[in-house]
Amino acid sequence: MPSEPEKLLIVGPAWVGDMVMAQSLFITLKQQNPESLIDVVAPGWSEPILRRMPEVRRPLSLATGHGQFGLMARYRLGRELRAEHYDRAIVTPRSFKSALVPYFARARQRTGYKGEMRYGLLNDIRPLDKSVLTQTVQRYVALGLPSTAALPPVTPFPALHIDTENQQQQLQVLGLALDRPVVAFFPGAEYGPAKCWPIERYAQLAKQLVAEGCQVWVMGSQKDQAAADQIAAIEPGIVDLCGSTRLEDAIDLIACASAVVTNDSGLMHVAAAVGRPMVAIYGSSTPDYTPPLTDKATVLYKDLDCSPCFKRECPYGHTQCLNDINVDEVFSAVKPLLG
Repeated sequence: MPSEPEKLLIVGPAWVGDMVMAQSLFITLKQQNPESLIDVVAPGWSEPILRRMPEVRRPLSLATGHGQFGLMARYRLGRELRAEHYDRAIVTPRSFKSALVPYFARARQRTGYKGEMRYGLLNDIRPLDKSVLTQTVQRYVALGLPSTAALPPVTPFPALHIDTENQQQQLQVLGLALDRPVVAFFPGAEYGPAKCWPIERYAQLAKQLVAEGCQVWVMGSQKDQAAADQIAAIEPGIVDLCGSTRLEDAIDLIACASAVVTNDSGLMHVAAAVGRPMVAIYGSSTPDYTPPLTDKATVLYKDLDCSPCFKRECPYGHTQCLNDINVDEVFSAVKPLLG
């Protein structure tokens, strides 16, 4: 009689880019055991991303807001999941609350890094040596390996599924054509302005690209609308898609781009996971920690004495790490990507 497939419960991260990077963990688990079944506990907004990952059997939405403790919601979800009899749970965040659902679900082995007093909630607590696991993606993947595995681990690139039917529908609904090369701009970054290349430089770059015969799509959330307006004002025909698409639509439209210019943001990781050539601009963060997981990226990073500071806003008020990256430098990096 064949044995039952291993069942795994993963508590995913709470940011778009991190959730994309977590696919490297899911791929690693499937490489170890192709028959395993992977369920992912995550905020409801992440469901469109998880449904584009063939390794994931199902996303499990946690009905709590960002930063909320939500004890009863976690307890209810954990109790509902007890019938699954999970063999393993992997908790990617290091918070106390993130370990509650696997504990309430009575997953047999509950793995995570040493964090906020999680003894008892986890029964396989790993030390986190940041000098060895220097990248976020490495930390995720290592949790899926035996505690005796050599580190840092090999980290496969994420690869999100593209829904070509939805892609064509969105192109039609939004009146978009692919008769000229598309350069997608992602001028926002949820973390804060210290990650954002100056908007006026995005606008200048857009003007140069349009003169080269390209079309520019500005993409992001409703929060990026002001930035998109400023870029679109510089040149007729620049397409503003900020706030106009669902996350799943953005995934499919990004896949249409000939190239991407982006800050270190969630959409940067989405673009990497759909195989788009890109120029990735880093300011307060560093590509040593959260690089675009692709071999098609050109990274621009000044590595100043004050970098990386990982602050939301520049503590010195000059944001020199971004201001030192000029438009010609970015244009020279983008142009070869257009073929």
